[in-house]
Amino acid sequence: MSKYTLPNTLEQTFQNYPENVREKLLSLRDLILETAQVTDGVGNIEETLKWGQPSFLTSESKSGTTIRIDQTKADNGQYAVYFHCQTNLIDRFRELYPQEMNYGGNRCIMFELNDDVPTDALQHCFAMALTYHLNKKQ
Repeated sequence: MSKYTLPNTLEQTFQNYPENVREKLLSLRDLILETAQVTDGVGNIEETLKWGQPSFLTSESKSGTTIRIDQTKADNGQYAVYFHCQTNLIDRFRELYPQEMNYGGNRCIMFELNDDVPTDALQHCFAMALTYHLNKKQ
Protein backbone atom coordinates (compact mmCIF):
# COMPACT_ATOMS: atom_id res chain seq x y z
CA MET A 1 0.00 0.00 0.00
CA SER A 2 1.37 3.35 -1.04
CA LYS A 3 1.51 6.45 1.17
CA TYR A 4 0.36 8.53 -1.81
CA THR A 5 -2.89 8.41 -3.72
CA LEU A 6 -2.40 6.73 -7.05
CA PRO A 7 -3.58 8.72 -10.08
CA ASN A 8 -6.53 7.07 -11.84
CA THR A 9 -4.43 6.75 -14.98
CA LEU A 10 -2.00 4.44 -13.17
CA GLU A 11 -4.36 2.35 -11.04
CA GLN A 12 -4.94 -0.37 -13.62
CA THR A 13 -1.25 -0.58 -14.52
CA PHE A 14 -0.31 -1.25 -10.90
CA GLN A 15 -3.19 -3.72 -10.50
CA ASN A 16 -1.82 -5.71 -13.45
CA TYR A 17 1.45 -6.48 -11.65
CA PRO A 18 1.73 -9.59 -9.48
CA GLU A 19 1.17 -8.57 -5.85
CA ASN A 20 4.79 -9.05 -4.76
CA VAL A 21 6.07 -6.93 -7.69
CA ARG A 22 3.35 -4.31 -7.14
CA GLU A 23 4.44 -3.85 -3.50
CA LYS A 24 8.06 -3.31 -4.54
CA LEU A 25 7.12 -0.85 -7.30
CA LEU A 26 4.82 1.09 -4.98
CA SER A 27 7.71 1.37 -2.50
CA LEU A 28 9.91 2.77 -5.27
CA ARG A 29 7.12 5.17 -6.21
CA ASP A 30 6.87 6.39 -2.61
CA LEU A 31 10.63 6.93 -2.47
CA ILE A 32 10.61 8.90 -5.73
CA LEU A 33 7.76 11.13 -4.52
CA GLU A 34 9.36 11.61 -1.09
CA THR A 35 12.66 12.50 -2.72
CA ALA A 36 10.97 15.05 -4.96
CA GLN A 37 9.37 16.70 -1.93
CA VAL A 38 12.67 17.17 -0.09
CA THR A 39 14.88 18.07 -3.08
CA ASP A 40 15.24 21.76 -3.86
CA GLY A 41 14.14 22.87 -7.30
CA VAL A 42 12.10 19.80 -8.22
CA GLY A 43 8.53 20.90 -7.53
CA ASN A 44 5.49 18.77 -8.30
CA ILE A 45 5.93 15.44 -10.03
CA GLU A 46 3.74 14.39 -12.94
CA GLU A 47 2.90 10.69 -12.88
CA THR A 48 2.04 9.14 -16.21
CA LEU A 49 2.69 6.13 -18.42
CA LYS A 50 5.59 6.09 -20.87
CA TRP A 51 6.14 2.92 -22.86
CA GLY A 52 3.51 1.33 -20.63
CA GLN A 53 5.62 1.96 -17.53
CA PRO A 54 4.81 4.15 -14.52
CA SER A 55 6.85 7.30 -15.12
CA PHE A 56 7.75 10.33 -13.06
CA LEU A 57 8.42 13.67 -14.74
CA THR A 58 9.44 17.09 -13.50
CA SER A 59 7.03 18.77 -15.95
CA GLU A 60 6.50 21.85 -13.81
CA SER A 61 10.11 22.73 -13.03
CA LYS A 62 11.84 20.89 -15.91
CA SER A 63 14.59 20.20 -13.35
CA GLY A 64 15.19 16.56 -14.12
CA THR A 65 14.95 13.62 -16.42
CA THR A 66 12.19 11.02 -16.46
CA ILE A 67 12.35 8.09 -14.03
CA ARG A 68 10.42 4.94 -14.96
CA ILE A 69 9.73 1.79 -12.93
CA ASP A 70 8.65 -1.67 -14.08
CA GLN A 71 9.19 -5.37 -13.69
CA THR A 72 11.94 -6.48 -16.04
CA LYS A 73 10.13 -9.45 -17.59
CA ALA A 74 7.03 -11.33 -16.60
CA ASP A 75 7.59 -13.79 -13.77
CA ASN A 76 11.37 -13.53 -13.56
CA GLY A 77 11.46 -11.97 -10.10
CA GLN A 78 13.20 -8.77 -11.13
CA TYR A 79 12.12 -5.16 -11.25
CA ALA A 80 13.99 -2.04 -12.23
CA VAL A 81 14.26 1.73 -12.18
CA TYR A 82 14.92 3.13 -15.65
CA PHE A 83 16.68 6.38 -16.53
CA HIS A 84 17.18 8.09 -19.87
CA CYS A 85 20.02 6.20 -21.58
CA GLN A 86 21.53 9.35 -23.11
CA THR A 87 22.32 10.82 -19.70
CA ASN A 88 25.43 9.97 -17.69
CA LEU A 89 23.36 9.07 -14.65
CA ILE A 90 24.00 5.32 -14.56
CA ASP A 91 27.75 5.92 -14.94
CA ARG A 92 27.63 8.34 -12.03
CA PHE A 93 25.58 5.90 -9.93
CA ARG A 94 28.12 3.14 -10.65
CA GLU A 95 30.96 5.40 -9.49
CA LEU A 96 29.16 6.32 -6.28
CA TYR A 97 27.57 2.94 -5.51
CA PRO A 98 29.54 0.19 -7.27
CA GLN A 99 28.58 -2.58 -4.84
CA GLU A 100 25.23 -1.44 -3.48
CA MET A 101 23.16 -1.97 -6.64
CA ASN A 102 23.06 -3.95 -9.88
CA TYR A 103 22.96 -2.05 -13.14
CA GLY A 104 21.57 -2.93 -16.54
CA GLY A 105 23.69 -1.30 -19.22
CA ASN A 106 23.39 2.48 -19.24
CA ARG A 107 19.68 2.57 -18.52
CA CYS A 108 18.61 0.94 -15.26
CA ILE A 109 19.15 -0.17 -11.69
CA MET A 110 17.85 -3.72 -11.25
CA PHE A 111 16.59 -5.52 -8.16
CA GLU A 112 15.54 -9.05 -7.29
CA LEU A 113 12.32 -9.36 -5.29
CA ASN A 114 14.22 -10.55 -2.21
CA ASP A 115 16.91 -7.82 -2.36
CA ASP A 116 17.31 -5.34 0.45
CA VAL A 117 16.92 -2.04 -1.37
CA PRO A 118 19.66 0.43 -0.35
CA THR A 119 17.19 3.22 0.35
CA ASP A 120 19.69 6.00 1.10
CA ALA A 121 21.77 5.30 -2.02
CA LEU A 122 18.67 4.97 -4.18
CA GLN A 123 17.20 8.20 -2.82
CA HIS A 124 20.45 9.98 -3.72
CA CYS A 125 20.21 8.54 -7.25
CA PHE A 126 16.60 9.72 -7.53
CA ALA A 127 17.60 13.22 -6.39
CA MET A 128 20.36 13.29 -9.02
CA ALA A 129 17.87 12.29 -11.74
CA LEU A 130 15.21 14.74 -10.56
CA THR A 131 17.74 17.59 -10.70
CA TYR A 132 19.71 16.40 -13.74
CA HIS A 133 18.94 19.45 -15.89
CA LEU A 134 19.50 21.90 -13.02
CA ASN A 135 22.90 20.41 -12.31
CA LYS A 136 23.84 20.29 -15.98
CA LYS A 137 23.36 24.07 -16.18
CA GLN A 138 25.69 24.73 -13.26
